[in-house]
Amino acid sequence: MTDPDAEQDTDMSIEIANESGVDVAEGPIVEVARYALDRMGVSPLAELSIMLVELEPMAELHERWLDEPGPTDVMSFPMDEYDSARRPDAPSSGPALLGDIVLCPAFAADQAAAAGHTLDDELHLLTVHGVLHLLGYDHAEPDEERQMFGLQAELLADWRTARAEAERTARERAAAAARTARERAKDDRLLGTVGLGDDSGSASR
Repeated sequence: MTDPDAEQDTDMSIEIANESGVDVAEGPIVEVARYALDRMGVSPLAELSIMLVELEPMAELHERWLDEPGPTDVMSFPMDEYDSARRPDAPSSGPALLGDIVLCPAFAADQAAAAGHTLDDELHLLTVHGVLHLLGYDHAEPDEERQMFGLQAELLADWRTARAEAERTARERAAAAARTARERAKDDRLLGTVGLGDDSGSASR
């Protein structure tokens, strides 16, 4: 699926497909991917694909591309055609495919339990991890690991803060709208009681 609401402010296209058999909230996965890409200065013309798969296909990908047995939590497949150094406002002949992120919720569930947070939290973390891999970050060496994991933690924390603030603002607006509606209904009942609830009377001063 494409996240239509989030595309109102940007042309960046993020497709997500859940073939994992696990019921997860897809919207926030798209949101955190878009947030990380925006923060990293990736062109809004970039296209990203996110797929959630079962253990067996993930194991096949893991063995085929990394020569490692068994499934894993996340894999990233960058596309050579994407130029991550291109400025967001630079002219372009069309969208550029950034690459693919493959997540395995069944594998990630154990990691989530061990870390003491939800599966959704783990998938958000893995999505940011996958985005950074697509942008050329790695953790093979200690210095690289410190840089990548530090940036990953920063992006994830900032996204959660921004999302919580947006949800708080939405709740406040909904509460204010509900108060206004109650007050208006109360005023309408009062005006109806004194005979001013329709156009049959007039008042002058």
